[in-house]
Amino acid sequence: MHLTRRSLALGLALPATLAALVGAGPGRGPAATGDARRGREPEAKPTVVLVHGAFADASSWSGTIRRLQHAGHSVLAAANPLRGLAEDTAYLRGVLAAVDGPVVLVGHSYGGAVISGAAVGNSRVKALVYIAAFTPDQGESAAELAARFPGSTLGDTVIPRPYPLPGGTGTGTELVIEPAKFHRQFAADVPGADAAVLAVSQRPVATAALEEKAGEAAWRAIPSWALIATADKNIPPAAQRWMARRARSHVTEVDASHAVAVSRPATVAHVILAAARATR
Repeated sequence: MHLTRRSLALGLALPATLAALVGAGPGRGPAATGDARRGREPEAKPTVVLVHGAFADASSWSGTIRRLQHAGHSVLAAANPLRGLAEDTAYLRGVLAAVDGPVVLVGHSYGGAVISGAAVGNSRVKALVYIAAFTPDQGESAAELAARFPGSTLGDTVIPRPYPLPGGTGTGTELVIEPAKFHRQFAADVPGADAAVLAVSQRPVATAALEEKAGEAAWRAIPSWALIATADKNIPPAAQRWMARRARSHVTEVDASHAVAVSRPATVAHVILAAARATR
């Protein structure tokens, strides 16, 4: 009799349990919240694509990446070739083509010029974020913009060296910052031991990339955010402000070196997250 009563109890309880879980239909069960209660799936957060600039590599975003991932974003840090603006822009377009869903596109330094070109005509790029970056208009080069305002001391610290062009078509010139001068020039607010690592791991940029004129500018059609590094010795802060005003960017300023993504990753992440929230 004990087993019979237990079986009876289970038989009575099972239909009620099933009704609670599935009988009410999708989005109406006890676990449904937010968008699900309103009959639609929660909107996916945009993927953040990070593009480094000259004299750096993708590892410079490490502190920022951790914070973005903690906030629930998928992140991709692209390896910018630094060989030529048109070439680098085409490469980034290929990277973006492999990303599903909406994108927040972030560029540091020369990477700002690259994202400005790569996002043109891409409806999935919802926001552009410029981190101590160039924001060129059509017909402008990074070298020209850096020289438009006083304050850059980069020219006194770089070393030119030859490199072979693809297909044996000749020799190009690339630039690196002299390691002994890297800390003061590029990353003055980064601990000396860390700056020494950055100096060794810096990626050279072809002079052609800095001198090549930009094409159509995506910031004319896509909302933008800008972080101004007020102690920057590569791109004068006055140049950064002028470009940000022209692009009508949402501007944040921070007392930081050109290596602001390394020295102030929380501030960088905050600006990127603000852009991401505004796109949803």
